[in-house]
Amino acid sequence: MKPIPEQHFSAEDSLRLIQRMISTAKQEISDQSFNFLLWGWAAFAACIGQFVLKVYFDYRHHYIVWLITIPCIFITIYSARNYRKERKVKTYVNTSMSYLWAGMGISFFVMSMLFVKLGWFNCYPFFILLYGLGAFVSGKFLQFTPFIVGGIISWCLATVAVWFSFDYQALFAAGALLFTHIIPGHLLQKTHSVSSIH
Repeated sequence: MKPIPEQHFSAEDSLRLIQRMISTAKQEISDQSFNFLLWGWAAFAACIGQFVLKVYFDYRHHYIVWLITIPCIFITIYSARNYRKERKVKTYVNTSMSYLWAGMGISFFVMSMLFVKLGWFNCYPFFILLYGLGAFVSGKFLQFTPFIVGGIISWCLATVAVWFSFDYQALFAAGALLFTHIIPGHLLQKTHSVSSIH
């Protein structure tokens, strides 16, 4: 009985396979960009809203603006559940991205619980740090430069924000969200909308 010959991939074949995986993951993330942009814009609005309520109106319960994220949770769960039913192909890159952002979500929750005990002063630089990490790793996975640049900018903002008061740290967080979620999310959406036409 003759052994089944092994299939050997050349370097070019391996590179093409990896590029296809990355392209598929980009397309899938582009298809789900609604959730990515939903959280980016919601958190951005909350940061700006908190700054305005606290600084300009001296409102005691300025943190109430973060309640905007509660409906986002249910919208995301509903959208993700429907997308999983429709998705036909699951790539390694897509799986890695899912684990990354699931871990990021858990980290944000745990960090929030820590700050409930420790106090919220200087909490924003840590959140900004996580924004940068998620964006940078996502950019490396997808080979998408706007995410990578956004991650680096976010790390720089976290380093500078710690020298400012809590009020103004919220503005640094809004800037980080702009560069790690909103701008890259819209660019990714636009890029793959154009590519799907051609």
